[in-house]
Amino acid sequence: MKHIPRKRFGQHFLTDSTVLDAIVRAIDPQPGQALVEIGPGLGALTEPLLERCHRLTVIELDRDLAARLRRRAQLQVIEADVLTVDFRALAQQQGQRLRVVGNLPYNISSPIAFHLLAQVEAIVDQHFMLQKEVVQRMAATPGQKDYGRLSVMLQWRYEIESLFEVPPQAFEPPPRVDSAVVRMTPRREPLDVDIAVLSELVAVAFSQRRKLLRHSLGRWLETQGFEGSFDLQRRAEEVPVAQYVALAQALRR
Repeated sequence: MKHIPRKRFGQHFLTDSTVLDAIVRAIDPQPGQALVEIGPGLGALTEPLLERCHRLTVIELDRDLAARLRRRAQLQVIEADVLTVDFRALAQQQGQRLRVVGNLPYNISSPIAFHLLAQVEAIVDQHFMLQKEVVQRMAATPGQKDYGRLSVMLQWRYEIESLFEVPPQAFEPPPRVDSAVVRMTPRREPLDVDIAVLSELVAVAFSQRRKLLRHSLGRWLETQGFEGSFDLQRRAEEVPVAQYVALAQALRR
């Protein structure tokens, strides 16, 4: 039976074979690797991945689609909200770190990114289809209008690479926005920092992004008893990731 896309799940199924081929080439899956696909939907990406790696774990919330996927013996189907999935436990079950891929629901793409960030030690790399604007924010550098909390929190821990853009016509039904494919590779030697401290610090810094940091972050640092030096005569979007991390490290000490 034909599956009707469900708006509450943000379902837009990728149908363009050229785009699918490009994604698979970017992932370059190999036999024996532990691949996990988030939101496989009708299996457009699942099938070419299986041809390359022969085994695959998929995470699907839609119970009808999960039932279809279970017909494939090579698939381990996890019927669940991805935000509840323990990727550390999954990596332990697989006996190796995971390669995570997927055409993510655009309405919860940032929560998914932060959910994976908290478990990044279990991951080799991530390849995702996302809303183009989200990928621009993820990859933005200081001084760019898209540079913000998402940029800092992810770039602290990942190398971010925007690979290529995808038009709405590549999907059924077409979304109202352009899309892009991003590669996220965990840094081999990330700076040691308390993620909770960094997250709060960055959230405060960008809470008034049009104003100088002395109006937002400066007052917050006073409440933290910070006695070091940090240039607060800048806007949040002008501060490099490394300086935010260094400040978080100083606060922890």
